Amino acid sequence: MANIKSAKKRVLVAAKRTERNKAIKSKVKTYIKKVEAAIAAGDKAAAQEALRAATKEIDMACTKGVFHKNTASRKVSRLAKAVNGMA
Repeated sequence: MANIKSAKKRVLVAAKRTERNKAIKSKVKTYIKKVEAAIAAGDKAAAQEALRAATKEIDMACTKGVFHKNTASRKVSRLAKAVNGMA
């Protein structure tokens, strides 16, 4: 365990950020699953609505520094391609 005051603070801050990042990643995964479920069900309108919500969440995660810009872009692109590819 850290002995220096600043090191103790860094441990606390790192733990807090880790929890926040985990929560944000989990939320993004949930929104992605909603899009994939709508695609599997064949409901294009619901898939487009879910895609809009998922895109917003992914962009927010990117803004907060949880995802790299290219990672966020890739996730959005793959979801959009899947939704647009629906019959």
